[in-house]
Amino acid sequence: MIQVYTGNGKGKTTAALGLALRASGAGLKVYIGQFVKGRQYNELKALKKIKNIKVEQFGKSCFIKKTPCQKDMDLAKKGLKKVKGVLAKRIYDVVILDEINIALKYKLLALKEVLELIKRASPKTELVLTGRYAPPEIIKAADLVSQMKKIKHYYQKGIKARKGIEF
Repeated sequence: MIQVYTGNGKGKTTAALGLALRASGAGLKVYIGQFVKGRQYNELKALKKIKNIKVEQFGKSCFIKKTPCQKDMDLAKKGLKKVKGVLAKRIYDVVILDEINIALKYKLLALKEVLELIKRASPKTELVLTGRYAPPEIIKAADLVSQMKKIKHYYQKGIKARKGIEF
C-alpha cells in the first residue's frame, strides 16, 4: 500500500514515525529515509534504540531557505538511489520517505523517478511519502492520503519550536 501524509499542518512526520513505532512493535522491519533533513532531531535518538528501525538522512544540517544548492540536489539523488536499493532488496516491511514531497517541490528529484519508484515497490511493502505539496500524480498513485490542515498554530503567537515537541 502507498500512503501519503501531506498538507500545511503539523504532524506529517509525526504520523509516519507513529506508524514506524507501531510496525516495529508488531515485529516488522522499518526503513526511514529522510530527505532535505540532516540535523540530529530528538526522535532519531529514540529510534536508534529500536533494533528493527533504520533511519538515514539525505539532507544538509539546515533546511533549504530559498533556492536549493547543488549539495541539496546531490544528497536527494543519493537518497533516491539508496531507497531504490532498499526497495529492491525487499527486506523492509515499511519504507518511509520523509519529506520526499518537499524534495519534489524544490525539484531536487524528478517526479517521474519517484512515480517509477512507487510503481516498482512490492505490494507487500507499506510505502509512506510525507511532506507538504504532494503533487497530484503522487496523490493519484496512493492508496491512502491524509492531509494535515493547519487551523491554528502557536507559531502565529511567536512561540518558537520546542525541544521534544517540534524537534
